[in-house]
Amino acid sequence: MNTKFEAGINIAIKIPKNKYEKTVAFYRNILKLEVEEKPITNPTVSRTHKVKFGSNIVWLDCVDNYTHSETWLQLTVPNIDEATKYLQSNGVETCDEIEELPENMHWITDPAGTVFNMQERLE
Repeated sequence: MNTKFEAGINIAIKIPKNKYEKTVAFYRNILKLEVEEKPITNPTVSRTHKVKFGSNIVWLDCVDNYTHSETWLQLTVPNIDEATKYLQSNGVETCDEIEELPENMHWITDPAGTVFNMQERLE
């Protein structure tokens, strides 16, 4: 199996509700990056802001039930089913209960607990 993992452009920072406004202000007012609130319908994310971060996009996600922030990264693969089988053969299970996803994506974590959104590359 020749699965090639590539970094995606999206980075999500899950931010506790009590630190959300100050965090958005930091990116907008102190770093002076382009920050735009986007509508979201998600059971675990109450608000989200899109931040242009060079060639990447940082999503500032407000999560009401977190006590500390987490950074989540995006991985892209040519074939989601092959990549999932490859990971499972190496002891890495999907953990799709973390947050709702479309059917063609999966959540995985590294041994340190970093969360990755793995999705099929649009070629």
